[in-house]
Amino acid sequence: MKSTLKISLKPNEKIYLNGAVVKVDRKVTLEVLNDVQFLLEGHVLQPEDASTPLRQLYFMIQIMLMNPSGADEARALFRQSLPLLIDTFEEREIQIGLKQIDRMVSEDRVYEALKAVRGLYPLEAKVLAAASAPVPAPQPRPLAVGE
Repeated sequence: MKSTLKISLKPNEKIYLNGAVVKVDRKVTLEVLNDVQFLLEGHVLQPEDASTPLRQLYFMIQIMLMNPSGADEARALFRQSLPLLIDTFEEREIQIGLKQIDRMVSEDRVYEALKAVRGLYPLEAKVLAAASAPVPAPQPRPLAVGE
């Protein structure tokens, strides 16, 4: 058994433990004495917020953690989506990150994979911003002497 894990929660905060949703009515500290899959409410992505490719990937991985009965379906969807994402992003850093996330999920290190996806959000935001930036109109070239 590993060392214990202490998690402090605020009043009315939720935590997802091995697929169960636990809500506390007052400030508490939970001491987890064995291995557990958990996700704090602040890291839970709502379906309507899965609006970018990486957020959609995060949502798939999140389902593996939060809903053990739906984990196999989420894992299959992850396996289908990941190669497409790797091919879609041209940025080497994102591609490398996605390959590391694939390894983490394969090794059942789902919580670490979620953290890694969140770490790629700023890079994705830059890519999406650049893709949606207006393309400047070509400027007429000045005529050279003699034209």
